[in-house]
Amino acid sequence: MTAETSDHILERMMALHPKVIDLTLGRMFRLLEALGNPQNKLPPVIHIAGTNGKGSTQAMIRAGLEASGKTVHAYTSPHLARFHERIRLAGELISEDALTAVLDECYAANGGETITYFEITTAAALLAFSRTLADYTLLEVGLGGRLDATNVMDSVALSIITPVSIDHTQFLGETLPEIAGEKAGIIKRGVPCVVGPQEEAGLDVIEQTAARLGAPLLAYGQQWHVGMEAGRLVYQDETGLLDLPLPNLPGAHQVMNAGAALAALRHFGCDEAACEAAVTQAFWPARMQRLKTGVLTEIAPQAELWLDGGHNASAGQAIADLLATGPARPMHLICGMLNTKDIAGYMRPLAKQAKTLHAVSIPGEAATLSAQETAAAARDVGMTAFEAESVEAALRDIIAQDPQARVLICGSLYLAGAVLRQNG
Repeated sequence: MTAETSDHILERMMALHPKVIDLTLGRMFRLLEALGNPQNKLPPVIHIAGTNGKGSTQAMIRAGLEASGKTVHAYTSPHLARFHERIRLAGELISEDALTAVLDECYAANGGETITYFEITTAAALLAFSRTLADYTLLEVGLGGRLDATNVMDSVALSIITPVSIDHTQFLGETLPEIAGEKAGIIKRGVPCVVGPQEEAGLDVIEQTAARLGAPLLAYGQQWHVGMEAGRLVYQDETGLLDLPLPNLPGAHQVMNAGAALAALRHFGCDEAACEAAVTQAFWPARMQRLKTGVLTEIAPQAELWLDGGHNASAGQAIADLLATGPARPMHLICGMLNTKDIAGYMRPLAKQAKTLHAVSIPGEAATLSAQETAAAARDVGMTAFEAESVEAALRDIIAQDPQARVLICGSLYLAGAVLRQNG
Protein backbone atom coordinates (compact mmCIF):
# COMPACT_ATOMS: atom_id res chain seq x y z
CA MET A 1 0.00 0.00 0.00
CA THR A 2 1.33 3.43 -0.95
CA ALA A 3 1.95 5.75 2.02
CA GLU A 4 -0.34 8.77 2.21
CA THR A 5 1.28 12.09 1.26
CA SER A 6 0.79 15.48 2.86
CA ASP A 7 -1.28 16.53 -0.17
CA HIS A 8 -3.74 13.69 0.47
CA ILE A 9 -4.10 14.60 4.14
CA LEU A 10 -4.53 18.30 3.32
CA GLU A 11 -7.27 17.38 0.85
CA ARG A 12 -9.10 15.46 3.58
CA MET A 13 -8.75 18.43 5.92
CA MET A 14 -10.52 20.68 3.43
CA ALA A 15 -13.72 18.69 4.03
CA LEU A 16 -13.82 19.21 7.80
CA HIS A 17 -15.64 22.57 7.65
CA PRO A 18 -17.87 24.01 4.92
CA LYS A 19 -16.53 27.54 5.37
CA VAL A 20 -13.04 28.60 4.32
CA ILE A 21 -13.04 31.41 6.92
CA ASP A 22 -14.95 31.21 10.21
CA LEU A 23 -13.29 33.38 12.87
CA THR A 24 -13.54 31.89 16.35
CA LEU A 25 -11.04 30.25 18.69
CA GLY A 26 -13.15 27.52 20.30
CA ARG A 27 -12.33 24.83 17.75
CA MET A 28 -8.65 25.72 17.87
CA PHE A 29 -8.39 25.46 21.66
CA ARG A 30 -10.26 22.14 21.62
CA LEU A 31 -7.77 20.61 19.18
CA LEU A 32 -4.73 22.11 20.90
CA GLU A 33 -5.91 20.64 24.22
CA ALA A 34 -6.13 17.22 22.55
CA LEU A 35 -2.56 17.69 21.30
CA GLY A 36 -1.17 18.62 24.73
CA ASN A 37 -1.25 22.41 24.21
CA PRO A 38 1.86 22.76 22.01
CA GLN A 39 1.22 26.52 21.68
CA ASN A 40 2.54 26.93 25.23
CA LYS A 41 5.77 25.03 24.55
CA LEU A 42 7.21 27.22 21.80
CA PRO A 43 10.47 29.16 21.69
CA PRO A 44 9.85 32.89 22.35
CA VAL A 45 7.13 34.07 19.96
CA ILE A 46 7.17 37.19 17.80
CA HIS A 47 3.55 37.61 16.63
CA ILE A 48 2.90 39.74 13.53
CA ALA A 49 -0.45 41.21 12.42
CA GLY A 50 -1.40 43.93 9.94
CA THR A 51 -3.00 44.43 6.54
CA ASN A 52 0.15 44.85 4.46
CA GLY A 53 3.79 44.00 5.01
CA LYS A 54 3.46 41.11 7.47
CA GLY A 55 5.37 38.62 5.33
CA SER A 56 8.10 41.05 4.29
CA THR A 57 8.59 42.21 7.88
CA GLN A 58 8.79 38.61 9.05
CA ALA A 59 11.36 37.78 6.34
CA MET A 60 13.55 40.71 7.40
CA ILE A 61 13.38 39.80 11.08
CA ARG A 62 14.28 36.20 10.26
CA ALA A 63 17.25 37.32 8.13
CA GLY A 64 18.49 39.54 10.96
CA LEU A 65 18.09 36.93 13.69
CA GLU A 66 19.75 34.22 11.61
CA ALA A 67 22.65 36.55 10.79
CA SER A 68 23.17 36.97 14.53
CA GLY A 69 23.45 33.20 14.93
CA LYS A 70 19.91 32.48 16.12
CA THR A 71 17.72 29.62 14.92
CA VAL A 72 14.20 30.63 13.95
CA HIS A 73 10.88 28.90 13.35
CA ALA A 74 8.59 30.77 10.94
CA TYR A 75 4.93 30.37 10.02
CA THR A 76 3.28 32.25 7.17
CA SER A 77 0.27 31.94 4.86
CA PRO A 78 -0.89 31.40 2.24
CA HIS A 79 1.72 29.31 0.48
CA LEU A 80 2.54 29.93 -3.15
CA ALA A 81 3.74 26.74 -4.84
CA ARG A 82 3.77 24.14 -2.02
CA PHE A 83 2.19 23.97 1.42
CA HIS A 84 5.61 23.28 2.97
CA GLU A 85 6.47 26.98 2.44
CA ARG A 86 4.20 27.86 5.37
CA ILE A 87 6.37 26.11 7.97
CA ARG A 88 10.09 26.65 8.59
CA LEU A 89 11.62 24.55 11.34
CA ALA A 90 14.79 26.14 12.73
CA GLY A 91 15.36 27.86 9.39
CA GLU A 92 14.56 25.00 7.01
CA LEU A 93 11.33 24.27 5.18
CA ILE A 94 9.55 21.38 6.86
CA SER A 95 10.29 18.03 5.22
CA GLU A 96 7.60 15.94 3.57
CA ASP A 97 7.95 13.21 6.21
CA ALA A 98 7.70 15.65 9.11
CA LEU A 99 4.75 17.49 7.56
CA THR A 100 2.87 14.27 6.85
CA ALA A 101 3.42 13.08 10.42
CA VAL A 102 2.10 16.23 12.15
CA LEU A 103 -0.82 16.60 9.75
CA ASP A 104 -1.83 12.99 10.33
CA GLU A 105 -1.51 13.43 14.11
CA CYS A 106 -3.68 16.55 14.06
CA TYR A 107 -6.28 14.89 11.85
CA ALA A 108 -6.51 11.95 14.25
CA ALA A 109 -6.62 14.17 17.35
CA ASN A 110 -9.44 16.24 15.84
CA GLY A 111 -11.60 13.14 15.71
CA GLY A 112 -13.68 14.21 12.73
CA GLU A 113 -14.97 17.35 14.47
CA THR A 114 -15.72 20.54 12.55
CA ILE A 115 -12.60 22.68 12.08
CA THR A 116 -11.33 24.94 9.30
CA TYR A 117 -8.40 24.09 7.08
CA PHE A 118 -6.41 27.05 8.40
CA GLU A 119 -7.07 26.11 12.01
CA ILE A 120 -5.99 22.50 11.76
CA THR A 121 -2.92 23.27 9.66
CA THR A 122 -1.94 26.03 12.08
CA ALA A 123 -2.21 23.50 14.89
CA ALA A 124 0.10 21.22 12.91
CA ALA A 125 2.65 24.02 12.59
CA LEU A 126 2.52 24.77 16.32
CA LEU A 127 2.95 21.06 17.07
CA ALA A 128 6.02 20.87 14.82
CA PHE A 129 7.50 24.03 16.38
CA SER A 130 6.99 22.70 19.91
CA ARG A 131 9.09 19.61 19.14
CA THR A 132 12.05 21.31 17.48
CA LEU A 133 14.61 23.44 19.31
CA ALA A 134 14.99 27.05 18.17
CA ASP A 135 15.69 30.47 19.63
CA TYR A 136 12.59 32.25 18.29
CA THR A 137 9.21 31.54 16.69
CA LEU A 138 7.85 33.99 14.09
CA LEU A 139 4.07 33.70 13.66
CA GLU A 140 2.25 35.61 10.94
CA VAL A 141 -1.46 36.19 11.52
CA GLY A 142 -3.67 34.71 8.81
CA LEU A 143 -6.62 37.13 9.04
CA GLY A 144 -7.36 39.87 11.54
CA GLY A 145 -5.72 39.02 14.84
CA ARG A 146 -8.13 38.82 17.78
CA LEU A 147 -9.82 35.62 16.58
CA ASP A 148 -7.07 34.34 14.29
CA ALA A 149 -5.93 30.74 14.78
CA THR A 150 -2.41 31.95 15.62
CA ASN A 151 -3.64 34.00 18.60
CA VAL A 152 -3.61 31.13 21.08
CA MET A 153 -0.40 31.52 23.13
CA ASP A 154 -0.47 32.24 26.86
CA SER A 155 2.45 34.62 26.32
CA VAL A 156 4.56 36.10 23.54
CA ALA A 157 7.90 37.90 23.53
CA LEU A 158 6.87 40.71 21.16
CA SER A 159 3.83 41.77 19.13
CA ILE A 160 4.12 43.64 15.83
CA ILE A 161 1.38 45.46 13.92
CA THR A 162 2.30 46.49 10.37
CA PRO A 163 0.25 49.12 8.47
CA VAL A 164 -3.50 48.60 8.79
CA SER A 165 -5.88 49.51 5.97
CA ILE A 166 -9.33 48.57 4.70
CA ASP A 167 -9.48 44.90 3.66
CA HIS A 168 -11.56 41.80 4.44
CA THR A 169 -14.47 44.02 5.51
CA GLN A 170 -16.86 41.04 5.47
CA PHE A 171 -14.90 39.53 8.38
CA LEU A 172 -13.16 42.38 10.20
CA GLY A 173 -15.53 45.36 10.05
CA GLU A 174 -16.47 48.18 7.72
CA THR A 175 -14.29 50.94 9.18
CA LEU A 176 -10.58 51.41 9.81
CA PRO A 177 -11.04 51.62 13.62
CA GLU A 178 -12.98 48.34 13.60
CA ILE A 179 -10.29 46.61 11.55
CA ALA A 180 -7.50 48.09 13.69
CA GLY A 181 -9.31 46.77 16.75
CA GLU A 182 -9.18 43.25 15.34
CA LYS A 183 -5.47 43.59 14.54
CA ALA A 184 -4.78 44.99 18.01
CA GLY A 185 -6.29 41.81 19.42
CA ILE A 186 -2.82 40.23 19.34
CA ILE A 187 -1.48 42.71 21.93
CA LYS A 188 -0.79 40.92 25.22
CA ARG A 189 -0.82 42.36 28.72
CA GLY A 190 2.55 43.92 29.54
CA VAL A 191 4.19 42.73 26.30
CA PRO A 192 5.85 45.37 24.07
CA CYS A 193 4.31 45.96 20.65
CA VAL A 194 6.12 47.38 17.60
CA VAL A 195 3.74 49.49 15.51
CA GLY A 196 4.42 50.39 11.88
CA PRO A 197 3.08 53.52 10.13
CA GLN A 198 -0.68 53.90 10.70
CA GLU A 199 -3.49 56.23 9.80
CA GLU A 200 -4.55 58.26 12.83
CA ALA A 201 -7.90 56.50 13.26
CA GLY A 202 -6.20 53.11 13.36
CA LEU A 203 -3.36 54.24 15.60
CA ASP A 204 -5.82 55.62 18.14
CA VAL A 205 -7.41 52.20 18.57
CA ILE A 206 -4.04 50.44 18.83
CA GLU A 207 -2.85 52.95 21.45
CA GLN A 208 -6.05 52.57 23.46
CA THR A 209 -5.73 48.77 23.44
CA ALA A 210 -2.08 48.93 24.49
CA ALA A 211 -2.85 51.38 27.29
CA ARG A 212 -5.65 49.16 28.63
CA LEU A 213 -3.29 46.16 28.68
CA GLY A 214 -0.22 48.01 29.95
CA ALA A 215 1.69 47.05 26.80
CA PRO A 216 4.57 49.41 25.95
CA LEU A 217 4.43 50.67 22.36
CA LEU A 218 7.40 51.06 20.02
CA ALA A 219 5.63 53.13 17.39
CA TYR A 220 6.80 54.64 14.12
CA GLY A 221 7.16 58.39 14.40
CA GLN A 222 7.40 58.22 18.18
CA GLN A 223 9.88 55.66 19.54
CA TRP A 224 11.51 55.03 16.14
CA HIS A 225 11.91 56.74 12.79
CA VAL A 226 12.93 55.46 9.38
CA GLY A 227 13.36 56.99 5.93
CA MET A 228 15.49 57.26 2.81
CA GLU A 229 18.35 59.72 2.59
CA ALA A 230 20.88 59.91 -0.26
CA GLY A 231 20.00 56.41 -1.47
CA ARG A 232 20.40 54.88 2.00
CA LEU A 233 18.05 53.70 4.72
CA VAL A 234 18.35 55.76 7.88
CA TYR A 235 16.80 54.39 11.07
CA GLN A 236 16.86 56.02 14.48
CA ASP A 237 15.60 55.09 17.93
CA GLU A 238 16.70 55.74 21.49
CA THR A 239 19.66 53.37 21.00
CA GLY A 240 21.06 55.49 18.19
CA LEU A 241 21.21 55.85 14.42
CA LEU A 242 21.66 53.19 11.74
CA ASP A 243 22.83 54.10 8.23
CA LEU A 244 22.11 51.04 6.06
CA PRO A 245 21.71 50.02 2.42
CA LEU A 246 18.19 50.18 1.03
CA PRO A 247 16.23 46.93 1.36
CA ASN A 248 16.81 44.35 -1.35
CA LEU A 249 13.01 43.99 -1.43
CA PRO A 250 12.06 46.84 -3.79
CA GLY A 251 9.73 49.72 -3.05
CA ALA A 252 9.46 52.63 -0.63
CA HIS A 253 6.93 50.65 1.42
CA GLN A 254 9.69 48.12 2.15
CA VAL A 255 11.64 50.87 3.91
CA MET A 256 8.74 51.14 6.34
CA ASN A 257 8.54 47.36 6.74
CA ALA A 258 12.29 47.37 7.37
CA GLY A 259 11.78 49.97 10.09
CA ALA A 260 9.41 47.67 11.97
CA ALA A 261 11.82 44.77 11.55
CA LEU A 262 14.74 46.87 12.82
CA ALA A 263 12.70 48.02 15.82
CA ALA A 264 12.08 44.36 16.67
CA LEU A 265 15.72 43.37 16.21
CA ARG A 266 16.96 46.28 18.32
CA HIS A 267 14.46 45.32 21.02
CA PHE A 268 16.15 41.92 21.22
CA GLY A 269 19.62 43.47 21.33
CA CYS A 270 20.78 42.62 17.80
CA ASP A 271 23.84 44.47 16.54
CA GLU A 272 24.32 46.58 13.42
CA ALA A 273 25.55 43.61 11.36
CA ALA A 274 22.30 41.75 12.06
CA CYS A 275 20.29 44.86 11.16
CA GLU A 276 22.15 45.20 7.87
CA ALA A 277 21.50 41.53 7.09
CA ALA A 278 17.80 42.12 7.73
CA VAL A 279 17.58 44.62 4.89
CA THR A 280 20.06 43.04 2.48
CA GLN A 281 19.49 39.29 2.85
CA ALA A 282 15.72 38.93 3.18
CA PHE A 283 13.88 37.14 0.39
CA TRP A 284 10.11 37.12 0.04
CA PRO A 285 8.63 35.61 -3.16
CA ALA A 286 5.88 37.34 -5.14
CA ARG A 287 6.58 40.76 -3.64
CA MET A 288 7.82 42.59 -6.73
CA GLN A 289 9.86 39.51 -7.56
CA ARG A 290 11.84 39.64 -10.79
CA LEU A 291 11.41 36.45 -12.85
CA LYS A 292 14.72 35.76 -14.58
CA THR A 293 14.44 32.07 -15.44
CA GLY A 294 11.71 29.57 -16.25
CA VAL A 295 9.03 28.84 -18.81
CA LEU A 296 7.63 32.37 -18.95
CA THR A 297 11.03 34.00 -19.45
CA GLU A 298 11.67 31.59 -22.34
CA ILE A 299 8.44 32.79 -23.96
CA ALA A 300 9.50 36.43 -23.58
CA PRO A 301 13.33 36.49 -23.53
CA GLN A 302 13.61 40.24 -24.20
CA ALA A 303 10.87 41.27 -21.80
CA GLU A 304 11.25 42.29 -18.15
CA LEU A 305 8.95 40.09 -16.06
CA TRP A 306 7.80 40.86 -12.51
CA LEU A 307 5.45 39.09 -10.10
CA ASP A 308 3.54 40.57 -7.16
CA GLY A 309 0.79 39.15 -4.96
CA GLY A 310 -0.54 42.40 -3.45
CA HIS A 311 -4.32 42.59 -3.70
CA ASN A 312 -5.79 45.61 -1.90
CA ALA A 313 -5.87 49.38 -2.40
CA SER A 314 -2.76 50.00 -0.31
CA ALA A 315 -0.83 47.39 -2.26
CA GLY A 316 -1.97 48.91 -5.55
CA GLN A 317 -0.72 52.32 -4.43
CA ALA A 318 2.63 50.88 -3.27
CA ILE A 319 3.15 49.14 -6.62
CA ALA A 320 2.19 52.29 -8.54
CA ASP A 321 4.62 54.37 -6.48
CA LEU A 322 7.40 51.90 -7.23
CA LEU A 323 6.62 51.78 -10.95
CA ALA A 324 6.66 55.57 -11.11
CA THR A 325 10.29 55.63 -9.94
CA GLY A 326 11.62 53.09 -12.47
CA PRO A 327 13.27 53.75 -15.83
CA ALA A 328 10.85 54.71 -18.58
CA ARG A 329 9.55 51.58 -20.30
CA PRO A 330 6.00 50.60 -21.32
CA MET A 331 4.31 48.69 -18.48
CA HIS A 332 1.77 45.96 -19.18
CA LEU A 333 -0.21 44.23 -16.44
CA ILE A 334 -1.50 40.66 -16.37
CA CYS A 335 -4.06 40.66 -13.57
CA GLY A 336 -6.27 38.13 -11.82
CA MET A 337 -8.16 38.82 -8.58
CA LEU A 338 -10.52 37.19 -6.11
CA ASN A 339 -14.12 38.35 -5.85
CA THR A 340 -13.61 39.27 -2.17
CA LYS A 341 -11.24 42.14 -3.00
CA ASP A 342 -11.69 45.86 -3.69
CA ILE A 343 -10.71 45.54 -7.34
CA ALA A 344 -11.34 49.20 -8.22
CA GLY A 345 -9.34 50.38 -5.21
CA TYR A 346 -6.45 48.15 -6.23
CA MET A 347 -6.49 49.17 -9.91
CA ARG A 348 -7.13 52.88 -9.65
CA PRO A 349 -3.55 53.90 -8.69
CA LEU A 350 -2.13 51.52 -11.30
CA ALA A 351 -4.12 53.05 -14.15
CA LYS A 352 -1.62 55.90 -14.63
CA GLN A 353 1.34 53.51 -14.82
CA ALA A 354 0.03 50.76 -17.10
CA LYS A 355 -0.19 50.89 -20.89
CA THR A 356 -2.48 47.85 -20.98
CA LEU A 357 -4.03 45.25 -18.70
CA HIS A 358 -4.71 41.65 -19.70
CA ALA A 359 -7.25 40.06 -17.36
CA VAL A 360 -7.17 36.36 -16.47
CA SER A 361 -9.11 34.05 -14.18
CA ILE A 362 -7.06 32.46 -11.39
CA PRO A 363 -6.67 28.74 -12.17
CA GLY A 364 -8.30 26.40 -9.66
CA GLU A 365 -9.80 29.14 -7.46
CA ALA A 366 -13.56 29.05 -6.96
CA ALA A 367 -13.60 32.66 -5.71
CA THR A 368 -11.79 34.08 -8.75
CA LEU A 369 -13.23 36.96 -10.70
CA SER A 370 -13.70 36.00 -14.32
CA ALA A 371 -11.38 37.55 -16.87
CA GLN A 372 -14.39 39.44 -18.22
CA GLU A 373 -15.20 40.95 -14.78
CA THR A 374 -11.60 41.95 -14.14
CA ALA A 375 -11.26 43.53 -17.58
CA ALA A 376 -14.51 45.46 -17.08
CA ALA A 377 -13.29 46.79 -13.74
CA ALA A 378 -10.03 47.89 -15.35
CA ARG A 379 -11.89 49.76 -18.08
CA ASP A 380 -14.01 51.46 -15.41
CA VAL A 381 -10.87 53.07 -13.94
CA GLY A 382 -9.59 54.14 -17.36
CA MET A 383 -7.31 51.27 -18.40
CA THR A 384 -7.04 49.74 -21.84
CA ALA A 385 -8.00 46.18 -20.96
CA PHE A 386 -8.18 42.82 -22.73
CA GLU A 387 -9.18 39.31 -21.70
CA ALA A 388 -6.93 36.27 -21.94
CA GLU A 389 -7.38 32.55 -21.35
CA SER A 390 -4.19 32.28 -19.31
CA VAL A 391 -1.09 34.13 -18.14
CA GLU A 392 0.90 32.49 -20.93
CA ALA A 393 -1.63 33.58 -23.56
CA ALA A 394 -1.63 37.12 -22.18
CA LEU A 395 2.17 37.25 -22.21
CA ARG A 396 2.33 36.04 -25.81
CA ASP A 397 -0.19 38.71 -26.83
CA ILE A 398 1.80 41.45 -25.10
CA ILE A 399 5.18 40.53 -26.60
CA ALA A 400 3.68 40.16 -30.06
CA GLN A 401 3.09 43.92 -29.87
CA ASP A 402 6.05 44.89 -27.68
CA PRO A 403 8.86 42.26 -27.41
CA GLN A 404 10.81 44.36 -24.88
CA ALA A 405 7.86 45.14 -22.65
CA ARG A 406 7.96 45.39 -18.88
CA VAL A 407 5.26 43.00 -17.63
CA LEU A 408 3.86 42.77 -14.12
CA ILE A 409 1.75 39.74 -13.21
CA CYS A 410 -0.35 40.86 -10.26
CA GLY A 411 -3.58 40.98 -8.28
CA SER A 412 -3.48 37.91 -6.03
CA LEU A 413 -1.13 35.64 -4.10
CA TYR A 414 -3.13 32.74 -5.51
CA LEU A 415 -2.35 33.87 -9.05
CA ALA A 416 1.29 34.36 -8.03
CA GLY A 417 1.40 30.81 -6.71
CA ALA A 418 -0.04 29.44 -9.94
CA VAL A 419 2.57 31.39 -11.91
CA LEU A 420 5.46 30.11 -9.79
CA ARG A 421 4.26 26.52 -10.20
CA GLN A 422 3.91 26.97 -13.96
CA ASN A 423 7.19 28.81 -14.37
CA GLY A 424 9.16 26.05 -12.64
